[in-house]
Amino acid sequence: MYTFEIDDNAPKAQLYDDLHSAALALVDGEPDGVANMANVAALLGQYLPRLNWAGFYRMVDGELVLGPFVGKPACIRIALGSGVCGTAAASGETQLVDDVHAFPGHIACDAASQSELVVPVIHEGRVTHVIDLDSPELARFDADDRAGIERLAKTLAGRI
Repeated sequence: MYTFEIDDNAPKAQLYDDLHSAALALVDGEPDGVANMANVAALLGQYLPRLNWAGFYRMVDGELVLGPFVGKPACIRIALGSGVCGTAAASGETQLVDDVHAFPGHIACDAASQSELVVPVIHEGRVTHVIDLDSPELARFDADDRAGIERLAKTLAGRI
């Protein structure tokens, strides 16, 4: 059993340091990528406030395929360049979207989602996964969230 204490009143940078340490503890020594994604998705969903979805999409045969997540059922396959996740995967760049309804081609898997942060996981020079966070609040994510999840993506590369 894993127990992690994260201080809700701590500055956001500390929250992400604690989250990163917890994620490292979860994946340390575990070779199974699906197990690692599942535990990290659960960790993200439990410890990041004001989310309605947190999880992974995997790059499979040139498209994104749903991986482990917490939240409502989601879109199973996403073409590269489509929606926020497909744009992140195609470009290899983080997408921080304050209002998903203003994002061209947004794919609405959950009508409650208002903002989104998608970070590509890059391993050996190619996008292998994306980490996707959705919130029911407009402009939920900021530069601190981006930096924290980008750091997590680098740590998970090669472990998922």
